Parts: sequence; structure tokens; C-alpha cells
Amino acid sequence: VQLQASGGGLVHPGGSLRLSCAASEFRLGSYAIGWFRQAPGGGREEVACIGGSDGYTIYPDSVKGRFTISRDNHENTVYLQMDSLKPEDTAVYYCATDWSQFCTVVASSAFWGQGTLVTVSS
Repeated sequence: VQLQASGGGLVHPGGSLRLSCAASEFRLGSYAIGWFRQAPGGGREEVACIGGSDGYTIYPDSVKGRFTISRDNHENTVYLQMDSLKPEDTAVYYCATDWSQFCTVVASSAFWGQGTLVTVSS
């Protein structure tokens, strides 16, 4: 069982990136999947979640209107489209599931993929 996040990189403020979270040996569509981030010296923050069967999405105010989470069941991948990026979005981004259907993903009991670094800088 594995989650693999990818798509990070360096982007200028105001730019966009799309992160991907691919799963192996289980179906992402069966569970709620969350995207989290952790900035240097900071705590882990959930920035998006998509529910299992209903696909309900939630976002914190810090990214609402700028980030969009989506799922492609055929590709078994969850995406995080990040637009209007700000320097404060700089962090390592992770995808995770706690094996429930419902958002938010409980970080303390979650299964984590490896992270991908997003750097927003001019």
C-alpha cells in the first residue's frame, strides 16, 4: 500500500502548480483523501480534503478559492490544483488517508505518502 505525491517545484508568487497523489494497491475513491502541508518550523495543516463516496470537498479559509482538490478514479489519483500561490504557501505537501469515508482526515491516525516540496518565491 502506497501513496505517492508529486508535482512540487519552484513557482513565482501568483503562479500555479498541480500536485498529484497516486495510490497503489487500494482505490482512492473508497476513502477520504486529504492534502496537508508543513512549512519549515511549522505544524501540519490540512489544506484540502475530498470525501470517499460523495466527493464532498472542504478547505480552510487560508486556501479557499485558490486551491481545488479533485479525484480521477480511473487514474486512481487525487489532484490539488493550486492557483494564486503566495510565499506563505511554501511547504512540503503530503497526501494522506485515515481509511474513513469522511473529511477531515484525522492526522494522528492517517497513512501518509511521502511529501513534495512547493516553494513560492520571486
